[in-house]
Amino acid sequence: MLKGGAYLHVSPATPDFAYKPTRRQWSEVWERMLRLGLGEIALRAGTVLASITLVLLVMWVMSSFYLSVKVKAGGDAPGVAQAAPLPTPTITPQIPAYDFTAAMLTAGGIPRRAQLHTILPNRPRFEITEYEVQKGDTIIGIAEKFGLKPQTILWGNYDTLADDPHRLQVGQILRILPVDGVLHEWREGEGLNGVSAYYGVTPEDIIQWPSNQLSMETIGDYSHPNIPVGTKLVVPGGSRPFISWSAPLISRKDPAKARVFGPGFCGAQYDGYIGGGTFVWPSSERWLSGYDYSPGTNHWGIDIAGKIGNPIYATDSGVVVYAGWNDYGYGNVIVIDHGNGWQTLYAHLSELYVGCGASVSQGVQIAAMGSTGRSSGPHLHFEIMNASGVRVNPWDFVQK
Repeated sequence: MLKGGAYLHVSPATPDFAYKPTRRQWSEVWERMLRLGLGEIALRAGTVLASITLVLLVMWVMSSFYLSVKVKAGGDAPGVAQAAPLPTPTITPQIPAYDFTAAMLTAGGIPRRAQLHTILPNRPRFEITEYEVQKGDTIIGIAEKFGLKPQTILWGNYDTLADDPHRLQVGQILRILPVDGVLHEWREGEGLNGVSAYYGVTPEDIIQWPSNQLSMETIGDYSHPNIPVGTKLVVPGGSRPFISWSAPLISRKDPAKARVFGPGFCGAQYDGYIGGGTFVWPSSERWLSGYDYSPGTNHWGIDIAGKIGNPIYATDSGVVVYAGWNDYGYGNVIVIDHGNGWQTLYAHLSELYVGCGASVSQGVQIAAMGSTGRSSGPHLHFEIMNASGVRVNPWDFVQK
């Protein structure tokens, strides 16, 4: 505005007086947008606009370059394009899906799949193998290693173990049957019918087992089969009673019948204390060492651990009917007849404090723990027999 109120008109077309926002003014505009919450939107819109502009610029540059190259090469001439031979399109055949079921029915087999590793199934074993007994082995443990029953280990090695698990010693070489059953050594005069019946199988079970190397054509008469004496035959699935010693039910009225088991038998008749029918624990220790009650391994008592000299107690009142050495691996033994049909046995003793005919009260010390006979270390082998002559599980009767 000039003096006198006159205005100076500036034409917007005049370049010297064109309006140009300053940096400060742009900053003020940006601050207003931020206060209104439009800053982030503006940034995104600007980014998108810049990206589109960059893409268009690249497309323009590439198209310009391509056109210039094509013109130089004469690519725009219509004759050149028509003269170029067109490629013959390749026809892609439709491959039918492979039908595994149809292939199996046609070929009569199993299709082979593309696998890097081949899994071989466990093959059945038919031959007898050998095993060397290691420290800490038991009949049950060895049987578990080979997937067999414990009695199969005993029945395959009677000449070494004599059906007695206590005979197991480090370094022994045992025969391991390929299947649960019995190993039979053929004897002169035996018949195949009788042998198979004893083990509870058929003659064909023995003949057809591969490692026995027998055949129906060459076996001949079952009563006198062509089997050389001394041949060891696997009897698959066979079983037999254990051959072992255990004190019979020794009555105080006839204890002399135990004379066949060793010099510890008693020869006279006795009268004395009668038991009450309850049984206390027979030793100062209360843990097992070796074998538990296990009829499957021909072990009919429990092996109570301890040290040489530990006290051994009478589990119930009664009369001593066997006191001394046993010839069948039990070492020094005491047997007490309790007069009510029950009998208890204490084996592998180091010292005996009572003799034949002695009346003992429940809980009195009768011996000291030892390791006599076939024993792998100090322990008490303890058995209970009922009035029927059956050895029962002591855990079911002894008060712990």
